[in-house]
Amino acid sequence: MKKILISTSFLGCTLACLLGVTSFKNDTPRGTFIFAESKWVDSVFKSLTLEQKIGQFFMLATHSDRSESYYRHFDVLIKNQQVGGLIFFKGGPARQASLINRYQALSNVPLMIGIDGEWGLGMRLDSIEDFPKQMTLGAIQDNQYIYKMGLEIARQCQRLGVNVNFAPVADINSNPRNPVIGLRSFGEDRDNVTNKAAAYMKGLQHQRIIATAKHFPGHGDTDSDSHYTLPVLSHSSDRLDETDLYPFRKLIADSLTGIITGHLYVPVLDNTPFLASSLSEKIVTDLLKNKLGFQGLVFTDAMNMQGVMRGRTAVDANIKALLAGNDILLYPEHVAESIKKIKIEVEKGRIPKDVIDEKVHKILRAKYWMGLHKSRPVVMKHLNNDIQKAEVRALSRELCEQAVTLVRNDNQLLPISAVDTCAFASIAIGGGGINQFQQTLSRYAPFKHIMYADKPTTNEEVESLLTQVGDANVVIVSLHETRRNFNRPFVITPATIELITRLQQKAKVIVSLFATPYALKQLPATSAVVCAYENLADLEVTAAQQIFGALPFKGKLPVSIEGQYAIGTGYETTPLNRITLGLPEQVGMSTLLLNRMDTLIQNSINARIFPGCQVVVARKGRIVYQKNYGTLSYDKITEKVQNESLYDVASVTKVAATLQAVMYLQEQNVLDLKQKSAHYLPELVGTNKSQITLEDLLLHRSGMVAFYPKLWERTKTGGGGLMTEYYSSLRDSVYSMQIAPKLFAKPALKDSVWQWVIQSPLHNKREPGGRYSFVYSDLGILMLQKIVERVTNQPLDEFLQQNFYEPLGMMQTGFKSLERFPETQIAPTESDFSYRNQLLRGTVHDQMAAVYGGVAGHAGLFSTAYDLTILMQMNLQKGLYGDRRYFQDATVPLFAKMYDTAHHRGLGWDKAPTKGESNYVAPSASATSFGHSGFTGTMVWADPKYDLVFVFLSNRVHPNAENNEINRQKIRRRIHEYVYQSMDITGK
Repeated sequence: MKKILISTSFLGCTLACLLGVTSFKNDTPRGTFIFAESKWVDSVFKSLTLEQKIGQFFMLATHSDRSESYYRHFDVLIKNQQVGGLIFFKGGPARQASLINRYQALSNVPLMIGIDGEWGLGMRLDSIEDFPKQMTLGAIQDNQYIYKMGLEIARQCQRLGVNVNFAPVADINSNPRNPVIGLRSFGEDRDNVTNKAAAYMKGLQHQRIIATAKHFPGHGDTDSDSHYTLPVLSHSSDRLDETDLYPFRKLIADSLTGIITGHLYVPVLDNTPFLASSLSEKIVTDLLKNKLGFQGLVFTDAMNMQGVMRGRTAVDANIKALLAGNDILLYPEHVAESIKKIKIEVEKGRIPKDVIDEKVHKILRAKYWMGLHKSRPVVMKHLNNDIQKAEVRALSRELCEQAVTLVRNDNQLLPISAVDTCAFASIAIGGGGINQFQQTLSRYAPFKHIMYADKPTTNEEVESLLTQVGDANVVIVSLHETRRNFNRPFVITPATIELITRLQQKAKVIVSLFATPYALKQLPATSAVVCAYENLADLEVTAAQQIFGALPFKGKLPVSIEGQYAIGTGYETTPLNRITLGLPEQVGMSTLLLNRMDTLIQNSINARIFPGCQVVVARKGRIVYQKNYGTLSYDKITEKVQNESLYDVASVTKVAATLQAVMYLQEQNVLDLKQKSAHYLPELVGTNKSQITLEDLLLHRSGMVAFYPKLWERTKTGGGGLMTEYYSSLRDSVYSMQIAPKLFAKPALKDSVWQWVIQSPLHNKREPGGRYSFVYSDLGILMLQKIVERVTNQPLDEFLQQNFYEPLGMMQTGFKSLERFPETQIAPTESDFSYRNQLLRGTVHDQMAAVYGGVAGHAGLFSTAYDLTILMQMNLQKGLYGDRRYFQDATVPLFAKMYDTAHHRGLGWDKAPTKGESNYVAPSASATSFGHSGFTGTMVWADPKYDLVFVFLSNRVHPNAENNEINRQKIRRRIHEYVYQSMDITGK
């Protein structure tokens, strides 16, 4: 049995102090481990000259975005001065890793490598995304998320060869005018700051990264910046003990490995004029080390800051910082001169040699604990990919989802449930062009978006914005801060305040603040206020979803806003079961594995199997993969496929349109599936269709033929032309029904077609016992459409728009798309030379649906993959979506269960074949799954077992419907299978 061994030699802390930090799994007895550590430390220590020992106290600042001559300068410093470490600032991960390897190879003693990464490596390095800043994290109620972030930052540090992260900030930001801490603090509540700093600390330390709480004894209640001057902390000793020192005291008792001393003047602790706390023996040694008992590494704040100099030379400041009790000097200047001067002071006995030796031993023990005793160069291969793993993005998104705070919500305006009863507009101020916030808002409702790159300052600008808003009765104003510096407040201009005030007089106004929460004080009263803290894309995506109830609001203000909001303000909301936008790793899927479909799809486009397509994958209510590939056609100059590109979904119409209506009417007891169709359509009485039930139609066992060419062939001349009795190439009051982009018919043709359907023959295929065999029939679904329209006394398209598409927020979906959208937004289908003699774009491809006016039960629907994902998600959720119940719980399962195993059919729905033999359904699809495919190269599929929705839309029939490679090569099936392979299909 393996033993858990605890090393107490690094910090010399109590066992309880180290339980959460330095656990080692090792079969070697504990004494053997400590012996190995002591052996290395003693060996290195004995090899050092006095100058080399002194060099261990210096941690030089460097960059990885400079010239070779700059790097050579550090080569010389490392070799000649034998410094103890480096702190990296600006640069890139690969360049920094390469330099770390280079510099480590030059140093006799392994270098301690640090980074000032409060919100992750992205704070200093390019090409790495930021985590939210600490003020944002301060709004999170579950500190496990902070711990996870600490773990992840630590993993990235380890991968990059970094051993120290100069985080977390443990300052309590009790002064809203603080110019240097602000968003860097977890807030103004001492327990919230302490608990979150502890979670961050433990995440770092559990991966053997030194965590450094800063800025001792507390920089939160200052109104000046120690980079430029010496701030004064004028608290009483009781106030200091109760607030500023509180987090440090708790963290020291909870395994803290490092502290940074701040450059502050704290007269109640040391009233020596102009003496920074970092240079005060009373503060660093007497208070921090002796009274509070801290035995970890003590780092100074940057020694080049003006707050520490105040009339001293750099050498004098360096020596005084060491004598005060600091172990390591960050960003020191005049290093060679300082080492020489300290050596002289030691040799003359003015600095005790024991002080030097004690500090060096502590530093070497820390280096052993960090693993620096093992020579392991940073592996350069796959470095960027390893640091920027997809899990990092997922964690950042989760942090944002936990943080955004609803601070005002008059009459429970948010979340907005009904999207079909409001007129929406949004104004983005200060965000540049159209942003992620506005783009995400458009996922849930139709918006008129107005962008204002700067902040309005004049009455004319206000009037112009008011005019552009028009008659919108819900207006969302987003205020964006794009600066990264903290020394200037976020100012909301008087004109912006006037604009918001005027808008509130005519509409419900929601303000979303992507900036410091202290700016809330400037806002006028509005219907709702959302505080999103900073201008991160993940926060923009999150806040927009929360406004519409796709995600709940969970955050609480970590600071108070004088006269308006108390600390802890935050309304929690309940999600409305709308589809959410997320990342694969949030739902147990792999981005890397999902991306494998890219190659297959691109190869299909190159092979002209289809010109382009849309793919959407949703799991556990989250869209985690949405991509558009290729173009709408094969023309040299053509439109790229976009989210809003519309596709003729062909037979997907059966389940996305007609079946939705049938399920709805059946549960309302308006339709009886066992009833004969003639009961609803008296004109069928006495015909060969008088005994057909609705269930027969849904199961394709009605005896009706698959399709009936005579429905359109009857309208052609003997020579193959089109009869003028029915058609014209020009639209007018007589020929008003569109059949093709440049072909129109008399509306009476639709009545003729219905009569021809009634007269159509039945097939002769029978099962033993006389029941009609399965024959997949478009005519049967056309008959269902007629039944729906008869009992609702409403055209099918109007019924669906009113009861499903509009309330669901399916803004692109509908029949007769050319009446609502430009042709350039619609994917063309076939160049039809046998009937309509033109390229079909925006009118239905199916001939029978065309002669029926473009609105048919079996075909005619145009949609996007995103819209169909909404519909399928609603069906997967058994009829519940957006705080509205479209079906009762039992309805969808009733229709979606297997009724015909031989032909894998539910009632209207297609089912996964039991042996996995399908050209479009993945073999891993479960028996509970259901969906449908379309002739044009489309499919929708939902799988309750895995809480999964998959939608694929293409126009494989362009320009020739004879192109059947999508089926022959089973492209949809293979893409669908990639989805299952990307997750743990045990259902976890």
